[in-house]
Amino acid sequence: MTNDYYLRIQHSVHRFPRWLRLCVGVLLLFGGILGFLPILGFWMFPLGLLVLSYDLPTVRRWRRRLEVKWLRRWRGRKVN
Repeated sequence: MTNDYYLRIQHSVHRFPRWLRLCVGVLLLFGGILGFLPILGFWMFPLGLLVLSYDLPTVRRWRRRLEVKWLRRWRGRKVN
């Protein structure tokens, strides 16, 4: 199930050109920085990092480390 989920995400993300994904990611980051304004929000910043992580290896490593850390913490709290 997990592999199928990741394959569907990869397919849907790579339908769009790289330049468009980069522009959307940067715009989301700027919108997140201006999150104190009424329409924009701080939720845009992590979403921008997520979008950029598909094209930039450095951001991808940060996302992957955070994902592994959260998964280990979640599995550690689980009662068997």
